[in-house]
Parts: sequence; C-alpha cells; structure tokens
Amino acid sequence: MPQTEEFGEELADFVRRVAELKASRAVPSGDLRTMLDAALFELDHAAERLWPGLERISVDGPTAAAASDRDEQRLLRAVFQRFPLPVVLVDGETVVRRMNVAATGLTGVRGGYATGRPLSGFLTSSDGIAFRSQAAAVARGEGDRSLTVRLQPRPEQPLRATLTGLRPGTEPRTVLLVVLQPVGADDPRPCDHGTFGSRRARAAPDLAETTRHAELLELSDMMTAALLTAPPGEPAEVLRRAADVLHGTFADWVITDEAGARPRRTTVLGPRGGPVADVLAQDPADCPLVMETVRCGAPVLQVRPHPEDGFGRDASGAPVLVRAQVTSLLCVALTADPGGPPEGVLSLFRTGARLAFSMAEARAVDVMSRHIALAMRRPG
Repeated sequence: MPQTEEFGEELADFVRRVAELKASRAVPSGDLRTMLDAALFELDHAAERLWPGLERISVDGPTAAAASDRDEQRLLRAVFQRFPLPVVLVDGETVVRRMNVAATGLTGVRGGYATGRPLSGFLTSSDGIAFRSQAAAVARGEGDRSLTVRLQPRPEQPLRATLTGLRPGTEPRTVLLVVLQPVGADDPRPCDHGTFGSRRARAAPDLAETTRHAELLELSDMMTAALLTAPPGEPAEVLRRAADVLHGTFADWVITDEAGARPRRTTVLGPRGGPVADVLAQDPADCPLVMETVRCGAPVLQVRPHPEDGFGRDASGAPVLVRAQVTSLLCVALTADPGGPPEGVLSLFRTGARLAFSMAEARAVDVMSRHIALAMRRPG
C-alpha cells in the first residue's frame, strides 16, 4: 500500500536522525543549543506527522485489507462462473457447493437446484457409486483422480470427471474441484449461452429429450386441471386426485401421507396384484424415508433403493420396497411456503425394468408438490 510505504520511509529517516543526535553529545558546549533545537524539531515532527500517520494506518489498514480480500473474492467468483470448462465445487460427500455456467449447460441442472444435493445423484447408479468412492479418496488426501461417468438424462454421452482437492483458508475441510469434459471432445469451447461445446450448440434437437419434455408438460397440465377442480377444504380429496394423475403413466406406485402431529396415510395406488392393502395399513411414522422428508423438506431420489427397509416394513415384517419390487423411488414434501412445515408427503415408486426417475422428472414433481400443497390449504 502506498501510504504504508511512505510512512515507513519517514519513520526510517526519523530513526536515522535520532541516532545522529545521540552521537552529537560529544560536540563542544557552545554548540549544544543548536543540537537542542534540532532535537525539539524532531520531537515536533514525531508528534505532528508520525503519530497521526500511525493512527491512520492502524485504523484504515484492516479495513483496506478486508476490502482488498472482498475484491479478490469477487474476482475469483467471476472467474469461476465464466470459466470455459464445466466446473463443480463439492465436498467430500459430493454435495454440490457451487456450479459454474458451463456446468449447468452441460448437466441441464440449474445451479440453485443442484446446490446442496450430491453430484453423484445426477449420475447413473453404478457411476454414482464409483464417483463417491473416488471423491472420498481425494478428500482423504490420496491424490487427484479421474474417471468416466454418465449423467442420468443422457447415459449415452460419457463424461471425463477429474477431481482435485483444495483447502481454502476459510474451509475447515478439504473441498473438491470437479472438471467435467465430454469424452473425445477436441474443442471444448462454450457457446454464447453457456452450453458446453460449440458443436453441441449447433446440433439438432434431441428427439427423445424433446418427447420427455412434452410428456412432463402434459403431466403438469393434467395436474393443474385436477387441482383446480378439486373441492376446497378437503385435503384428502386433493391428494387422491393428484395421485390419480401420477399413477400408471408416471409411477407404478403413488402413496400420499398427510402431515401433522402424527402423519396419516390417505392414498395408496399400486399395480394390480400388489400389496396395496398392506402398504395402506402401514403407519407413516414407521417409514424412515417419509419421516426424513417431513423433517428436512428436501426431495429424496434413489435408484436401487438402499437400505431395503428405507420405506419400513409391512405387518409380516417384510420390507415394503422388496415386496413392491421397487427399482427407483421419489419422496417429495408437499410444502406451500419455502422453509415452512409440509402439508404432507408424496411417494412415487417405479418397478421392474422401467427407467428410473430422472433429475428432470424429480424437478417437475418438486414444482407440482408446491401446487398440491397450496390446493390442500384452500379453505372450504
């Protein structure tokens, strides 16, 4: 800092002149008055210039340093967000801390939605397990790792994930920087809208992805119509109508529970011949996934659910997930106000060889859950 350097030079000159005055004690007595005047001048200089300068630096120094740190942090955030490669900052459990613009374009997941959720949950089941294992090794300080992974919405496009450990000064634990690159991409340049890879930006739309998007829009439209025509003041009827919309075409099992002092199961729709009566008779308080969703308010998406008794057991003691042959599940809290208490929980199961729930489908259900909660709140 210029002011600090200037003050240091003045202080060094002052110390040098004081040393010269000390050495002048051996001059003839007739010259002592001149030396006394010089000493008084130096004392005045210290009182009028050096002391105020020291006070100013002691007051402004920390503030200026803090301002400089803030400017540097803003610069680093801007560099992170505009970095041309998809970059994600996660912790040792792969929970997303930050995701830059290129990463959101590559994964198709918004940064705000991804934050707080494990990055391994966006990957296919087997790749997610391997990714968590490698992330844990990097967090333990065993060196950088690299592996090939696939996203659930586009399993046909392999990605090279490179993990390296960082230890920022403000972080008590190691965080991981994950760089994602399409395998075989020779020229990973971002397009104007943050989509990774100029060739992908010019590619024709994916017909399968467009079809899935249209199906989700149609499902959302059907849900809106069902909620608008539901009788007000009857939360159980609202849940029943919402379950009717989701059952069959979207999920093999639809289970709804009303929240309260003690949750109450209201609707169970399952495949013909399934243990529907046993699941309906189950106490939601004995379902760990339901109670965890009520407590945290965050949606739970699992592929090949583990542990097997995550949704509790039936009257015979058999795990519900095993009896229902569940291969993918989604539990969503029905919350009208962000951070407020849920009105209930919506649980969806897919069974057999059916495709697992994707992140896009989970996001669509998360949006519909708020609309269901608002419809449940309508007074009669």
